Amino acid sequence: MSTVPPPAGKLHLVAGYDGSAPAVRALDAAVSLLRDRDGSIEVTYVSHLTAAEMLSADAIAEMTEAFEEIEQDLHAQASDQLRGREERWTFERRQGLIAEQLATAAEGIAAAHPGDTVAIVVGSSSQAGHRMVGSVAVSLARHAPVPLVIVP
Repeated sequence: MSTVPPPAGKLHLVAGYDGSAPAVRALDAAVSLLRDRDGSIEVTYVSHLTAAEMLSADAIAEMTEAFEEIEQDLHAQASDQLRGREERWTFERRQGLIAEQLATAAEGIAAAHPGDTVAIVVGSSSQAGHRMVGSVAVSLARHAPVPLVIVP
């Protein structure tokens, strides 16, 4: 049995996080992937306004406030999940299309850390319709600018 040494440079992981069971599994996987490696995890929550919400200034204001509360809750949840397991992480909230924002976050990290390895880690959707129509994981599988890890 031969062991392959890990790639040179640090490992930076963008973990899509919305508090769901698939996101929790993805963050656990990111911790496992980073074990015994130099690097970091960027826990990333992407808030998304629907087309209907974007048509109403009142809805935008209401949702912006809700997203801020969700961000605080998710930051606390991620902190609890990572406590005692991994300290090399940050939390970021982005706004927009989820797959697009995760890809943009990864591209930014790759540009800031040339020579390091950057990957996106997401949980697979458990909704049957997403397997046919598409999910964040499916969209990233088609268009991710960096390696993608989809956690079942």
